[in-house]
Amino acid sequence: MNMLKYIIKKLISAVLTLFIIATATFFLLAAIPGDALSARVEKLPDQVAERMYAKYGLDKPIMERYVITMKGLVHGDFGESIIYEGETVQSIIAQKGPVSARLGLQQMILGVSVGIILGIVAAVKKGSFWDYFVVVLSILLISVPTLVFALLLQAVFAGNLSWFPVIGWPKTNIWLGGWKYTILPTLAGCFGYIASYARLLKASMLDVMNQDYILTAESKGLTHKEVILHHVLRNSFIPIVTRLPMSVAMCITGSFFIESVFSIPGLGLYYVNAVASQDVTIVMGETVIIAALYIFVVFITDILYTVVDPRIRIQGGRR
Repeated sequence: MNMLKYIIKKLISAVLTLFIIATATFFLLAAIPGDALSARVEKLPDQVAERMYAKYGLDKPIMERYVITMKGLVHGDFGESIIYEGETVQSIIAQKGPVSARLGLQQMILGVSVGIILGIVAAVKKGSFWDYFVVVLSILLISVPTLVFALLLQAVFAGNLSWFPVIGWPKTNIWLGGWKYTILPTLAGCFGYIASYARLLKASMLDVMNQDYILTAESKGLTHKEVILHHVLRNSFIPIVTRLPMSVAMCITGSFFIESVFSIPGLGLYYVNAVASQDVTIVMGETVIIAALYIFVVFITDILYTVVDPRIRIQGGRR
């Protein structure tokens, strides 16, 4: 019963959060001077311009547009794009989602794998050169913006050395083809995962190593390697397991700046272009969908905490 109350409370909170995000996004976009049609209708006759504004509902008062937009969101109808004629949010996600998903999954798999290895090394070799190396590397990778890494990789390995294409993405066999196009954007996006997971696993392992049951295992004659493999690692992976869903959400939503730098036709590139062009339909639709995905992942992560960590229990509706 306590778990049911907790889930219902979280669901209500999620819906309220999504409503606030949608409302804030709408009014922030409405506050920006100009609109997506300004440049297009500049040289058109007034009657044609009026019909175009009426087509997209931009001729209506702001509160009326807000009500229409929120009704559409409730019914899953985000409307038609203003700058991409004939396209809707649903069609863009269906076409461009796999591109962003592949790039994001490659970044996450590579980054999480390397980060876990470095975290283990730093924890096992605490106080050594390798420990300090991982710490410095993590600080560097987490401090430098992804956009900077993307531009540097592009300039050196695509520009100066010409090892990889400067821009582009495989047009056929989207999931498995054209690896030469994916290497640089994958590297540019994996550094954040490496830094965060290396630091997270190191801290978790060091915490577990100081627990009484680890000292008990060592006193029973187990070797240091056996203790690490059978006791420390297994219990240290609880924070990793609960963080992975958020990483999956991040990889699915696309690497906005990386896609722009490498001209990758994914959700990120379309989103950035929509923001720059003030395409309210696309910005609202993608923002709400991305927010809903993150809220859902946070909800699942909270539930996972109670499943994978026996120390956490739901009592009286509180965690």
